[in-house]
Amino acid sequence: MMRRGGASTAGYADRADAGHRLADELAEYAHRDDVIVLGLPRGGVVTAAAVAERLGVALDVFCVRKLGVPWHPELAMGAVATGGVRVLNRDVVEQLGISPAEVEQVAQRERAELARREATYRGDRPPAQLEGKVVILVDDGIATGATARAAVVAVRRHQPAKVILAVPVAPPQAVEEFAGVVDEMVCPLTPPSFEAVGRWYTDFRSVSDAEVRALLT
Repeated sequence: MMRRGGASTAGYADRADAGHRLADELAEYAHRDDVIVLGLPRGGVVTAAAVAERLGVALDVFCVRKLGVPWHPELAMGAVATGGVRVLNRDVVEQLGISPAEVEQVAQRERAELARREATYRGDRPPAQLEGKVVILVDDGIATGATARAAVVAVRRHQPAKVILAVPVAPPQAVEEFAGVVDEMVCPLTPPSFEAVGRWYTDFRSVSDAEVRALLT
């Protein structure tokens, strides 16, 4: 199921505002013990916390890291996620002639950062139990979709009952690409002239590790 459209073309005030809008779209999942909201760090955790609070359901973090092209780090060639998952965008890798060694070098660095974030955000808390649960994966937006796709692949390994991807904004083509990947996709804003995620927020300030920890505790 795909749900999109309805948000003002002006976008959102901030990540919490975006989370409240997503929660309105997900009202049928409110106050259910079998539902958990997973935020993708860092900004996605702020949005996820607003979703979980309004729905009255559990919140946790699910770590994923983009693999940036070596000479253009903002361009994603793939992503790594909790559980040893690595997803590559073969088109980007082949078109730019990125070697396996270059991919692995970036992947090693990002796996180290992934482990650091897991320890920082989770501490002694064990990972959330996802088997048989309705998992709502939340980020503050999608550009290429590489990180979200890696998160979906990783979550599927835990045999959830259902995987929902909820993001406030994404380009139309990215939304379409997830049609056969998740059970349900919620994206209120799909502007044809996308530009960047931050373009659709009035306040898109950076989120610190300390803020993420505070939201999770």
